[in-house]
Amino acid sequence: MTTQPETAEAPGTKPSGFAATDVLVNEFDGGPDTVQRALSTPEELQPHTELGLKDDEYDRIRQILGRRPTASELAMYSIMWSEHCSYKSSKVHLRQFGEKVPQNTRMLAGIGENAGVVQISDDIAVTFKVESHNHPSFVEPYQGAATGVGGIVRDILAMGARPIAVMDPLRFGAADHPDTARVLPGVVSGIGGYGNCLGLPNIGGEIVFDPTYQGNPLVNALSIGVLPVERLQHKEAAGIGNVVVLLGARTGRDGIGGVSVLASATFVEGVEQRRPSVQVGDPFMEKLLIESCLELYDAGLVAGIQDLGGAGLTCALTETAAAAGTGMRVWLERVPLREASMSPTEILASESQERMLLIVTPENLEQVLAVADKWGVWATAIGEVTPHQGDGSPGRLVISWNDHVVVDVPPGSLADDGPVYARPIREPADLILLQADKAETLPRPQTGDELRETLLRMAASPNLCDKSWVTEQYDRYVLGNTVLAQPEDSGVLRIDEQSGLGVALSVDGNGRFARLDPYEGAKLALAEAYRNVAVTGAEPVAVTDCLNFGSPEDPAVMWQFAEAVRGLADGCQQLGTPVTGGNVSFYNQTGAAAIHPTPVVGVLGVFDNVARRIPMGFPQTTDGDQLFLLGETHSELSGSEWAWVTHGHLGGRPPKVDLVAEQRLGYLMARASMAGHVAAAHDLSDGGLAQVLVESCLRYNVGASITLPQDDNSAFVHLFSESAGRALVAIPRGHDQAFAALAAEYGVACTPVGVTTAEPVLDVQGEFSVQLDEVREAWTGTLPRLFGGPAELANRHGDPEHAADPTAPAGRDDADEVLETAAAGAAMESAAPIEADGIPAAAVAEVKDEVRSVELEITEPVAAPEPAAAAEPAAAADGQSAAEPATPEQPED
Repeated sequence: MTTQPETAEAPGTKPSGFAATDVLVNEFDGGPDTVQRALSTPEELQPHTELGLKDDEYDRIRQILGRRPTASELAMYSIMWSEHCSYKSSKVHLRQFGEKVPQNTRMLAGIGENAGVVQISDDIAVTFKVESHNHPSFVEPYQGAATGVGGIVRDILAMGARPIAVMDPLRFGAADHPDTARVLPGVVSGIGGYGNCLGLPNIGGEIVFDPTYQGNPLVNALSIGVLPVERLQHKEAAGIGNVVVLLGARTGRDGIGGVSVLASATFVEGVEQRRPSVQVGDPFMEKLLIESCLELYDAGLVAGIQDLGGAGLTCALTETAAAAGTGMRVWLERVPLREASMSPTEILASESQERMLLIVTPENLEQVLAVADKWGVWATAIGEVTPHQGDGSPGRLVISWNDHVVVDVPPGSLADDGPVYARPIREPADLILLQADKAETLPRPQTGDELRETLLRMAASPNLCDKSWVTEQYDRYVLGNTVLAQPEDSGVLRIDEQSGLGVALSVDGNGRFARLDPYEGAKLALAEAYRNVAVTGAEPVAVTDCLNFGSPEDPAVMWQFAEAVRGLADGCQQLGTPVTGGNVSFYNQTGAAAIHPTPVVGVLGVFDNVARRIPMGFPQTTDGDQLFLLGETHSELSGSEWAWVTHGHLGGRPPKVDLVAEQRLGYLMARASMAGHVAAAHDLSDGGLAQVLVESCLRYNVGASITLPQDDNSAFVHLFSESAGRALVAIPRGHDQAFAALAAEYGVACTPVGVTTAEPVLDVQGEFSVQLDEVREAWTGTLPRLFGGPAELANRHGDPEHAADPTAPAGRDDADEVLETAAAGAAMESAAPIEADGIPAAAVAEVKDEVRSVELEITEPVAAPEPAAAAEPAAAADGQSAAEPATPEQPED
């Protein structure tokens, strides 16, 4: 026995990729480090610094326990007190979301829950959340991104909801950098591979390229689910004597150290050695897990539930017990393992995916195990809920391993009582000079030919170009309820078939704006996501966020974070859209170089009927629609896409945001949508009016004749300014006067700027004219040129025939056509007959029954065949069937 742990691997052990855990795995005298042994060896040295714990944090643990922690306890504290799990550097600032929360009667669950829940009708609620999986996606792009999707989906599932869609805000380094070519295809494949296998549509997101994310991409994932109001679930481990059930996949060594090493530290050399810390996903198991949980909810068999994601079993056990103030007794040897040699420390730290922790009454246990067996997932009773202590204080979490007690802690000390730091904050030293270097002074195009060349150059730039290379790898229309999806401003989903009730979702962020002014940058991210939802005609009602920043130990980063949180809290209070939950991701930097502060904001909107949603593309009409620019344009070019693409410039101050004007614009669009005044609408943001014209014209190959306003602004400013609070709308003839009157009623500036045309030409009167074919060639060619053409894309989809001849149409069958028709809105049956986007109403009726049959194949469970691996749940470590847990007597230390 040694008093100073060695770093060398012990004979017969398998490295986890987490060096300090490998140390703890080495055990003592052939057995685990028990509580009894900890009491008898108080001065034994422990590798707390290798686990990320500071000396004072370690001393506090010893004070809490009244002894040194066991190896398993030390690992648990290191995980739960990590930045990722404890929010120890951000809590003091995040409190503003509660202090400034606007009054909102829709909120059913908010910050502190697995995901926020918002009521959208008398009996229906939706839950949504965005989280990060940044560092794992750099180390192992495919699995990092895939398990990011799986984890956020389980957060939604844990609230009692059926997941119905995902979104993916992504940020990579320079588009032409070799490492971006390594990371991006893997990330996209991981997101598509996992989400497509789950049968969830990917309805939107972002793809941004910037050198600041080189070596530290941002892979944020959002999911949304729907549930009956009365089916809302909670995580509390209430009910003394209730059974603790582990449901889902078996536990392996993947993901050990994920939250405390990958997510709570900066990157240094040798990150490729951390691949074992990245979780490995199995979307087919997740699909079975979803269906089994939903059946358990509907049968009323679950008293509490928590998903296992970051921190794995450690987090699930401590959070459920702490939330109820109860104790818990757990027999760790019952946990089904993929590798029998795993130590108790590894089992507790593992972040193996596709697992849930259930709290079940004893009388319901048999039914729960039967449902799990039906769906072919593991279900094992691993413990029970124990009472408060005799003095009325919360109960204790006691965990044993083969009759040895290896953990005996107050669960609240892990889940709720971690360290909280008011870290030093200091404005970045370069900020004053950076803000003084305004883009408004840069050379700009003057002639019509120069404006034309700039429009084409901007359209072909990586951040503004066509993203179909990515989005075509995702299924955007599975389940038949997608009404709008990428490249629309917001994803729109039908929730209720009878009424047409639906939701709109958008995610946005701009790291350059936040770098120039994090307070205004956060408000601008909120404003753009809010506006994206509003221009579809939906009412924005709630917010989720993913706050991506550098190291909290850098005072400049903490200043950026504090300002961004303040801006977002102030903005949400003003707009009346509460923050329902989200995620903080720190340590996004390689060495000393931090990313731009990147608050990503998701906004949820509600439709009473999705039949009135407004698409972004100009529709094909014989008369041509009137085009109006809503909002005011100013010479605001700092932080703009034009400044970056043309000059590689970042400086000045970002556009001013007027949230009152944003709110008025939202009211106008909702009212105009109800009245049927608007044929198309697109918000102005990156690239300004020029980019909106490109995207709206190319959507359905409809031209436009534009007459720019004659005012103090130049043609260049009108085309490329990124002033906030603006949108371009197409108004059918005969509706223009009514719409203008409505805009005046809401105090929204409404300027006529042209008409749509049947001729496929974008004509800016007095400046330039360009054929849409030329614009399309510039817009669509960038990503295939950077990351591979149709042949490579076809190979990734397993279509070798199309790969051999990229000009030939890919293999199709009737089912493809049915789903494609549903994708365009053909499955919609709400209210009066409508034309789905590009599909006549007659076609809708023709495919209705066929689409329903496809949906049934996806959503209706059938008698589950008995899989070879899951028909008989494998024996637990003690030889007992997973479906028949034993109830051994209380073991001694």
